[in-house]
Amino acid sequence: MLSFISSLNPWLVGVGLNTVLLGIVFIAPKKLLTPAGILHAWFLGVLLWGTLGWQGYVVVMFYFLVGSAVTRIGMKQKEAEGIAEKRSGARGPENVWGSALIGALCALAIGIINWGLISIPQSPFPNLQSLLLLGFVASFSTKLSDTCASEVGKAYGKSTFLITTLQPVPRGTEGAVSLEGTLAGMLASAAIALFAWGVGLINILGVVCCLLAAFIATNIESVIGATLQSKYTWLTNEVVNMINTLIGAIAAIVFALIWAI
Repeated sequence: MLSFISSLNPWLVGVGLNTVLLGIVFIAPKKLLTPAGILHAWFLGVLLWGTLGWQGYVVVMFYFLVGSAVTRIGMKQKEAEGIAEKRSGARGPENVWGSALIGALCALAIGIINWGLISIPQSPFPNLQSLLLLGFVASFSTKLSDTCASEVGKAYGKSTFLITTLQPVPRGTEGAVSLEGTLAGMLASAAIALFAWGVGLINILGVVCCLLAAFIATNIESVIGATLQSKYTWLTNEVVNMINTLIGAIAAIVFALIWAI
């Protein structure tokens, strides 16, 4: 079945599949995306299927479904405490691109190279597409780690500490970390990286790179939240997410290059 789908025009498949799936999301009683979020997710999904095929698409689906489910953990309690995600976790355009912009750029770069739109005759990297694929997976591994660490920490964190001072702070404080959230984040990053390995996007070394990169990037994101986010109005959660996933993608690529030497 997958081989038959792969033989079809990937852009047409992407258009048809996303129209059907997001149409179901639109009429579903549980709102995972806002109407504008659905439109932006449609464009993202078409881009991913057109550039990376079903493998890249299902990795992002894994991220979206797990991330949405985790966001709803302990929702009533988090809403009562005022620390729940807005709109009960329904994603808008800002959430879509805050989470997926870096991965989408990696996918677009892979597509441009594969289509021969640019030539890299003297690239210092022998397999640039593989590095970009690693960056793609690492960006979503990082974001899922951040989402799970934050949501599990807010729901189940028994003791939360500000990452910069280790002073106890209330759950939901920007820059706060907990043992429960940290473990959940590490498990989530490993799960999506292993899933990407299972569908053939990265090798087992890439899984290790993603796990390390996600751990580093998620903690840097907490430091940004604790030190800078309240000082600059432009440093919204979505901008921080973009920085977080960019750090994760770059870190994974750097780890892969170091181990290749």
